[in-house]
Amino acid sequence: MDLFSRRIKTLIYLHAYLHGDVIIGGLFPVHQKTNRTTDPGPINLFLRTQVMIYSIQEINQRMPRLLPNLTLGYDIYDTCGDVTLAIRATLQLLKDQSDPQRCLIPASINFAFPEPETKVVIGETFSEVSIAVARVLALPSVTQISYASTSEQLSLKSKFPTFLRTVSSDKHQTQAIYELVKNFSWRSVAIVGSIDGYGKFGTDSLQQLFDDNNICVDFVEILPDTFVKNCSTATDLVKKIGNSTAEAIIMFTQEANVHIILEAVIEKNLNRTWIASDAWSTSSTISEIIGIESIGPVFGFIFRQKEVPGFQDYVTSMFNGTTNNILSYYQVFTNSSKDDMKCNCKNKTSDLRCLYCYIDHDESYNIYMAVQVIAEGLRILLKCNNQSCERTKFTAIELFHVIRNINITVNDTNIYFDENGDPSLGYDILFWNTSESKEGVEKIKIGEYWPNKTISFDKDLSQWRTTGNYPFFFPVSQENTANAFLCFLYSLSSSADTFCRQCEPHQYSPEDHRNTCVNKTEEFLEWSDPFSIILIMTAAIAIIATAVIAIVIGLNCGTPVVKAIGGYLCYVEMASLLLGFCTTFTFIGKPTPRSCVGIPVFGISFSLCISCILANLIQILLGFSFDPRVGSKIKKLNHPVAVVAIIAGVQLGVSLAWLIALPRLPSIEQKELTILYQCNMCEESKKFFAATIVYNSFWGLVCFVFAFKGRQLPDIYKNAALISVSMVLFLIIWIVFLPIYLTLEGKYKPAISSAAVLVSCISILGCHLAPKCYIMLFRKEINNHNAISEYIRKHYERKDLSVISS
Repeated sequence: MDLFSRRIKTLIYLHAYLHGDVIIGGLFPVHQKTNRTTDPGPINLFLRTQVMIYSIQEINQRMPRLLPNLTLGYDIYDTCGDVTLAIRATLQLLKDQSDPQRCLIPASINFAFPEPETKVVIGETFSEVSIAVARVLALPSVTQISYASTSEQLSLKSKFPTFLRTVSSDKHQTQAIYELVKNFSWRSVAIVGSIDGYGKFGTDSLQQLFDDNNICVDFVEILPDTFVKNCSTATDLVKKIGNSTAEAIIMFTQEANVHIILEAVIEKNLNRTWIASDAWSTSSTISEIIGIESIGPVFGFIFRQKEVPGFQDYVTSMFNGTTNNILSYYQVFTNSSKDDMKCNCKNKTSDLRCLYCYIDHDESYNIYMAVQVIAEGLRILLKCNNQSCERTKFTAIELFHVIRNINITVNDTNIYFDENGDPSLGYDILFWNTSESKEGVEKIKIGEYWPNKTISFDKDLSQWRTTGNYPFFFPVSQENTANAFLCFLYSLSSSADTFCRQCEPHQYSPEDHRNTCVNKTEEFLEWSDPFSIILIMTAAIAIIATAVIAIVIGLNCGTPVVKAIGGYLCYVEMASLLLGFCTTFTFIGKPTPRSCVGIPVFGISFSLCISCILANLIQILLGFSFDPRVGSKIKKLNHPVAVVAIIAGVQLGVSLAWLIALPRLPSIEQKELTILYQCNMCEESKKFFAATIVYNSFWGLVCFVFAFKGRQLPDIYKNAALISVSMVLFLIIWIVFLPIYLTLEGKYKPAISSAAVLVSCISILGCHLAPKCYIMLFRKEINNHNAISEYIRKHYERKDLSVISS
């Protein structure tokens, strides 16, 4: 293998071409000379190109009746697993091979996109590369069939309309991983992914599955593009793994990343249970790391493995006379002996006869199926029978629509594409057996998973176990297990509490003590909160002030100033303000069914208050307006009891309907570290809330209009002017309040409501009632009829009008 490794490091831009009536493009990462690593690609990557070549030759030579009088050709490029090189190769495929100088992009955008000679492409391996290639191939509607790209992102037909694959989507793989975790009753896992399309989508899908099924995700680590070059990132990750109590570490990322992580794990002598995604579950590069047997048990998922019929014999004889640009670089295998040497595929040699040991039976079979699907699509599209084909010319989009709807059986594998271009194929479950009796790592199939089904394990694998101070398998009788034949236990030599249990909904596990559950902090507006103290003190002062004003008004009952503020209506107004001030206390403390009535009750109290003010304004306008037309209109409205009953009655009906039909009840919102208690408000309840605010705001605006009209009247007590100020304050408060209330989250949301209620009520108390109390206490000289008559006479004398005083 040393000779092979040295030779392959010098290779880039390999290409193989065979002319045919129909050209099938191929994109393969034969080498891995990318921006991540300079390591050469394993031989199995090279052999995948030969699977495609072999499959096409089989159709041309041994299955001539499938496509009579037509030959398939190929145009295969080495992409090195690099996005830039893959796009360059794709553009080369899309050029018209009959005219090498012809530009891919037309000279004028008004021209149709040129029809490429290559109308279907097999590839790529990595999802990140396939995503880039799929965007380019979608332009001329060229079908792309990937044999290994599993990212869920590629199922989005709106973005990748001509992408198909002969491998299951990661949607099924993540479900299979979840089923494995559930089967072993693991309650805690950790996930390591990567920023590329494969790792990120797989990680997100896994996390969602575990969250939905109450399986604890201890941590999620997304590796950046610079992970391979950044040693500190790997060090931090291994430290996090060492501190984790997760029962299994899921590695859903590319082989190069896993290689670095596991080397660091071995160096730190960590022992965990690992779950391998298909990207590295069969990697010989990783399984041959020195000390890999010490990391703990490894479970892996791989596409269903099948042997490509006749390919092993082809590989053995492929260097005898057959050649292409890619193949010439691999002729480093020499048939050095003519004896009866037998191949030992565990200790691979460079002898030609042992080349078949490097064949992977998962992705190779997927490539074989892709060629068969294309051939069957051509047979249907060109209307071929055993003798001839009716058509010879076709477009790329025609071929795509035929392949898209194919349903065939390749050997014993039925393949068809769903609406997302994905087949319904299963996975084999592997276990890396590293027992002392084995040489190196033995990757054993222990079960299988089919989409939308549960995992099944092979019965005959329950008779072996692994050794070491970590979880192990042991044989169990079928009577003790319903579906599984393998039990997973933990070594008793470790600490007594090695299991991670799921915390209760009201608990969480702190970062520094992941083996314990502590209660979350209850979050609500507490009575001891500084904001609450300010609200309570303000409300208490306002209640005392209201009581004092009520006493003063009671002592001065019948005086002109009391009549000026509505007479007996001012008592109703003060009662409504007291009710409004008292609702402040319903917003503080842990919510209860009774305390969640604050806003509906405030709606009732404030509408009652505004109706009293409006009735008072009507009396003022009627008393001081000497315009007969205005006076006759206002006189019709001068029914204080009716005004108060109608305005307050409507709001009373709305609020009662709100409280009875859709009562606001306490709700609990679970957060990561806290539990938020608040009064919920469903969508229908929000309509009642909006109706309450809009209704009171409307009558507040009406009061403001009436007061503004009466500001020039000879009102010695300035009722109209002061009411104008209070209504402006009320409207401003609620205009500011609403956006804050609707967007604010957390325990201070009810505090904002309470503050808005307080300021609204205080504005009326301070502008309408408090000044009258001041007059009754300190300006008694104007609290009589003579003072009022004199004030009115002087007012109209300034306007050169005569007044008759009574």
